[in-house]
Amino acid sequence: MNGRTHRPRTPRTAGAVLAAVALASALTACGGDSLEDEGGGGNGGANKGELVIGSAGFTEAKVLAELYRQILGDAGYDTSVKEVESRELYEPSLEKGQIDVVPEYAATLAEFLNAKVNGPDAPEKNPVASSDADATVAALEKLAEPRGLKVLPAGEAVDQNAFAVSREYAEKNSLKTLSDLGESGLRVRIAAGDECEIRPFCKPGLEKTYGIEITGIDPKGVGTPQAKQAVKDGEDQLVLTTTTDATLDSFGLVLLEDDKKLQNADNILPVVNAKDAGDQEIADVLARLTKALTTQDLVELNRKADAEHARPADVAKEFLRARGLVGD
Repeated sequence: MNGRTHRPRTPRTAGAVLAAVALASALTACGGDSLEDEGGGGNGGANKGELVIGSAGFTEAKVLAELYRQILGDAGYDTSVKEVESRELYEPSLEKGQIDVVPEYAATLAEFLNAKVNGPDAPEKNPVASSDADATVAALEKLAEPRGLKVLPAGEAVDQNAFAVSREYAEKNSLKTLSDLGESGLRVRIAAGDECEIRPFCKPGLEKTYGIEITGIDPKGVGTPQAKQAVKDGEDQLVLTTTTDATLDSFGLVLLEDDKKLQNADNILPVVNAKDAGDQEIADVLARLTKALTTQDLVELNRKADAEHARPADVAKEFLRARGLVGD
């Protein structure tokens, strides 16, 4: 299914799913050794209770967790962040109530739970996610609720697979969409991971959905600097990355619109432990953030955290204050 540039957040192999229970046990056993705490939430007023926000170990997840921590803290909750490297660790902890809230990606979590509930082959043989955000979230809710998880509404912000070309190449060939590329008759080589050869979102999907003629895969990884440099230098013509890649400008690259919606709807949404964090007030606070956050916002937040090396906590604070989502 979906490959990612900067995050271990698409664990859809048999080994990854089967490892979840063992890893969850390790999380409990190791305690603080496997988690990093960042606290300091709360607005100094009446404490409405403690909330632990889970975060995976990549930049965007850290920024999102800080956004959740600070907006909930401003609303009167005593909040902290526990950083966990992978979904195989934090999802079981969310079910158990060791973590209360996690910023998630609709399609990716839906297929993760699909594999967990229906077997490791389910995402390939009987996928539940699609390019339809509403249908994907509905499928996610059906899988999450029996596990004690509450899925809150998704927003506009989406981080999903995307394809980029050099700005020069796009201008020379009048390319704005993947359909334009298919209709151009241009032959392209893709800088991506090895799995692009067989994954439906990559080479097979580009050929079937868009009629793009692909001459081969350059295995430089998904959205890596080496992959983007290869497209910049003209060694390859297309690179697999994501919609929130904050480094495209520095390589002189531009995204081509997925106008026929090949990719799954990985819209960002909060998922909470229904027992411990299922209150409507929590949902209402997070909804304010979800409604305000756009894909372009995520690009800028990622850029500040990565390129400018700003702390995720500082990046989040600046955004929330600028949008009037928290007090000074």
